[in-house]
Amino acid sequence: MKFSIIIPVYNRPDEVEELLESLDQQSKKNFELIIVEDGSEIKCGHIVRVHKADYPVKYFYKSNGGPASARNYGMSKANYDYFIFFDSDCIIPPAYFEIVTKSLTENYVDAYGGPDAAHESFTPIQKAISYSMTSFFTTGGIRGGNEKMEQFKPRSFNMGYSRAVYEKTGGFSNMRFGEDVDMSLKILAGGFQTKLIKEAFVYHKRRTNFRQFYKQVHNSGIARINLFLRHPKSLKVVHLFPAVFMLGSILLLIMSLSVWWSVLPLLFFILMIFTDATLKYNSVKIGILSVVAAFIQLFGYGSGFLKAVWKRLILNRKEFHAFRENFYE
Repeated sequence: MKFSIIIPVYNRPDEVEELLESLDQQSKKNFELIIVEDGSEIKCGHIVRVHKADYPVKYFYKSNGGPASARNYGMSKANYDYFIFFDSDCIIPPAYFEIVTKSLTENYVDAYGGPDAAHESFTPIQKAISYSMTSFFTTGGIRGGNEKMEQFKPRSFNMGYSRAVYEKTGGFSNMRFGEDVDMSLKILAGGFQTKLIKEAFVYHKRRTNFRQFYKQVHNSGIARINLFLRHPKSLKVVHLFPAVFMLGSILLLIMSLSVWWSVLPLLFFILMIFTDATLKYNSVKIGILSVVAAFIQLFGYGSGFLKAVWKRLILNRKEFHAFRENFYE
């Protein structure tokens, strides 16, 4: 079984170099690599050209259209019949393709996904953001490798699907945010089976600072309503939690001005996040940063969600997102 790895890139040559190094260390190299430079001003072509690999590497440059169009372009250039997608800020553990090959050989499905983890080299903020995005206390575990919460939907930082899926669905839609969830919903609607391969994790750097993280999760909140209008059955109770948390937190803080103990539920939540993250990373600093990351995630997503409810469901406006200048940040 052979794979075509497809990586969309925008102004991130340093990340590409690190990604290439991790692919060189794979115990099984049954793949080709396709890098699609999506209108970058800071290109990575020079890194790709001097890279000496014992697997095929292709490099393409196209005008900027966002990661979805870059992935579709990459699939049109692929030689093999199973595509694997990573983000450029991922590091791939050495046994990744050995694990995926074994899993798909023993129990083939047309689409799979894997979880992510924080590499020991990540900064404390990156580890805190990784914690927030994968913790049961912030996401209910649906992004941290728990397939039991709902029918599993792979995410594009660690996702694979067959050429048959591409031909039936047309690949990723033109959504700028939430396009990976939209793709997973199209896969399931097309009658294809998905599965989580828990052991096939990647190290995902995610955002390097809290400002970028806020932009990401705010747009994700908006995208959830955009997805609901495209796929009415996709909205679940768990998706309402950030908005409810945000409104509830504001209410508790207001109430605490007259009734001080109203703030106790928030303090308990902070204590849970701090304790869990501190124990996980054995670091008080990361524990504190994880509390900050959790509030940024829940308030950012919740505010984006409510903004989209107002504009799209009440005012009946067209699909939108808040930050459009760079789809990769």
